[in-house]
Amino acid sequence: MKKIESKLEKISQFEQLLLSHPEGLTRAETARRLGVHRSTVSRYLTDTAHILPIWEEGTRIYINRDKYLNNVKLTIHEIMALHIAVRLFACRTDKHNPHACSAIRKIGNAIDHYSEVMSDYILATAEHIEKQPGKYDKSFVTILEELTGAMCCGRRIRARYYSAREREIHEYDFEPYFIQPYAAGFTLYTIGYCIQKEQVITLKVERIKHIAVTDVHFTIPESFRPEKLLKDAWGIWYSNGEPVEVVLEFSPDVSHRVAETVWHKSQKTEQRPDGSLVWRAEIAEPLELFPWIRGWGSDVEIVKPDTLRSKMKEEVRKMGKMYE
Repeated sequence: MKKIESKLEKISQFEQLLLSHPEGLTRAETARRLGVHRSTVSRYLTDTAHILPIWEEGTRIYINRDKYLNNVKLTIHEIMALHIAVRLFACRTDKHNPHACSAIRKIGNAIDHYSEVMSDYILATAEHIEKQPGKYDKSFVTILEELTGAMCCGRRIRARYYSAREREIHEYDFEPYFIQPYAAGFTLYTIGYCIQKEQVITLKVERIKHIAVTDVHFTIPESFRPEKLLKDAWGIWYSNGEPVEVVLEFSPDVSHRVAETVWHKSQKTEQRPDGSLVWRAEIAEPLELFPWIRGWGSDVEIVKPDTLRSKMKEEVRKMGKMYE
């Protein structure tokens, strides 16, 4: 019995080792890391061939992450957290993604014996995403698949990218470090290192027209931390400089609605005796905040910074002329 348990543990280690090395490992490297003989690695390959997507190419052993199925156990409260995330995803996406629908259905079917109610809700969400008005964009799904594979395997890509500002196509050698959703724009962004620009940049996934995955491998620097990079961002815009203080004054009619939500982790609020509310936050790029401010209409006044206040003055002037 102990011998069987020991073998199962080694096979599990074999599986995890390959998952952590997308570049593949030779039989000798695998044997050394597992502390077994090379012939034992051969037996592991035979024993797992029918249950794991493993193959050999040249002298290296690989595991196909696209076909690898993870086994995850969840509590009912973790399932509720996933339900909330799935509902949010359904409300903030405008594209049909078959992988999203498949993943959500798997979650729904897997929890049926825990809670039929939660299972039905999650399965209904998958149906909603599949039938929503947003059309199936095969090109977008293909680009996202290639981007995901390159990021997970640490492979540089060559991307043809449309610049909306310059209205032309650029070709970038790009190392994808991270993919970030942007709820306000119903879109996705990828953050990574651009060889041509010699710096970390952000690309909107919908504007990537073509991807070619290269044989060049990269490693994400230990210094790269998405939470640190985006800590001062309102959404996706970050800056290498210090954040800018934004001060807004909300009318008594909406102050309670503003106060009950944490819009940014740096925010500070001050309730005034007349019922109005002063809202402060340190934002990397205040211009990204503008659509949100504009949505409050005449119930908000921009106090700082002057650049944002001037932009609102110009906006009000144009709107006044439009509705005159």
